[in-house]
Amino acid sequence: MGTVPGVRFLPNAITVLALCAGLTSAAFAMNGEWILAVGAIAAAAILDSLDGPAARLLRSTSRIGAELDSLSDCISFGVAPALVMYIWILRDQARGFGWLVCLLFAVCAALRLARFNSLLDDADPKPWAKGFFTGVPTPAGGLMVTAPLLLTVRLGDDGFWAHPWAVAIWVAFIGLLMVSRVPSIALKSIRLPTKLILPMLILLVLGVYLLFVEPEIVTVIGMVVYLLHLPYAAWRYNHLKNHPELWRTSGGVRRRSTRRVRLRIPRRQRVAGRLPDGSPMPRQRRFGTERQGRTRGGNRRPMQ
Repeated sequence: MGTVPGVRFLPNAITVLALCAGLTSAAFAMNGEWILAVGAIAAAAILDSLDGPAARLLRSTSRIGAELDSLSDCISFGVAPALVMYIWILRDQARGFGWLVCLLFAVCAALRLARFNSLLDDADPKPWAKGFFTGVPTPAGGLMVTAPLLLTVRLGDDGFWAHPWAVAIWVAFIGLLMVSRVPSIALKSIRLPTKLILPMLILLVLGVYLLFVEPEIVTVIGMVVYLLHLPYAAWRYNHLKNHPELWRTSGGVRRRSTRRVRLRIPRRQRVAGRLPDGSPMPRQRRFGTERQGRTRGGNRRPMQ
């Protein structure tokens, strides 16, 4: 089945929209609209989570789409958040220290994406690593780096979160998490039991309501929860690595086929001049003299 006509460009269009949203966050930051700047990065993250499933659904995956997605992630979650944090507070640091920290974050995002692309071509993937990311993904890193900005907008600049040195340490810490070997759980690999679907839907509705009431606080709480899951992800990763019997249930190994394998008895090949059992063929049958004699004798009319 081929691609759906007329909508083949849709995944790439979503990727381009994510790129535009990420760059727009820098424009909002230059105008001092901090909430809109963070919201633009969040919109880029939402769009980034949609282009891949859209490409698979429409059967329009391509190499150029994958490269475009990586470039969009590098700009939207590496360059744009670094510019937002630099324009907000880090540009006033002495001797360009704030710019150095922003450069570190952007370079870490680029290295994270380069490593991710190289792992896609791995011919021998680790069965226990399926469902995990190596390091914090760039969309999560691009959002988490703005946590001090959200706290300052909501709680004011009297706390430690608004100190330039604390912000610089936080930006460098998130950048190093992206290029680290710390495993993180991929959200698409999470499977909920049937009995937990209804409670999770109720919590989702409650979370959306609180997000409209206290967007800054709820977003920061979500970032903290994501950071707290990293120790569990590391424990889960090592547990699966040391227990091969769990690889099949965790989705790391393809399940064995239930089809029965039927053994076919090979047919005996016939050799010229021999019978099917391998014995030599009689001379009459070999040269056809017996058959020719029968034919001639059967067709000959008796003499009168």
